[in-house]
Amino acid sequence: MTGVARTLARRAERRPSPARLAGAAVLGAWAGLFWWLLASGRDALYLSERTRWVVPVGASLLSLAALGRFATSRTTRPEAIGRREAWIMGAVVAPVVLLASLPPATLGQFSAGTRSSVASAGVLGSREMGSGALTLVDVAAAQTTPEGERALAARAGETVDLVGFVVRYPDTPADELLLTRYVVTCCVADATIAQVRVVNVTPGRFRPNDWVRVVGTIYPIGREVIVDARSVEPVERPDRPYLTP
Repeated sequence: MTGVARTLARRAERRPSPARLAGAAVLGAWAGLFWWLLASGRDALYLSERTRWVVPVGASLLSLAALGRFATSRTTRPEAIGRREAWIMGAVVAPVVLLASLPPATLGQFSAGTRSSVASAGVLGSREMGSGALTLVDVAAAQTTPEGERALAARAGETVDLVGFVVRYPDTPADELLLTRYVVTCCVADATIAQVRVVNVTPGRFRPNDWVRVVGTIYPIGREVIVDARSVEPVERPDRPYLTP
């Protein structure tokens, strides 16, 4: 038998390997999840701006790995899928099914009470207040150091325009709310909260987790920051609900 004939014979003997095809399917499932997160914008519910690159990079690498595994799935010694391997593959795919089936939701009031504030966590260090518009991250970060507090205090009486969600507790006065936003450095696992107290709010108009835009005058009082609202209006949840320091 010639060399060419032997090569053709070996190719003819190759059959798809169930184990390799299953491995390609698992990689493809994860690649599909990453592409779906990217296309739907749901990556914003899990990652910060500085780490969102993980999604397109992961989607590309997993797609290539799945295609490579599928391309090499034919072999002269097909491997069967054992019970142990099946359980492992199922466990690897389970998070894909879970994430795809969950409704799109962000962290809200329920977890706000269990998270550290930006100031107490010290994730931002000192930030220059400058003379530009104050953001919710600027306001919270100013509480991190005495210097930041003094810089923010020097801007008392200025107008701020802030967007966040409503947090209310049983002892929150009817005409007040806590305007809150999560600050995410890497992913939601490290989320901390930036929060200001808003006064002069129409009682009963807003419920916990409603997203609102507050325009008013800022008054830092020690570690507490109060905003005397001139207007509080409902808004849609931002496409990227978490702030990045």
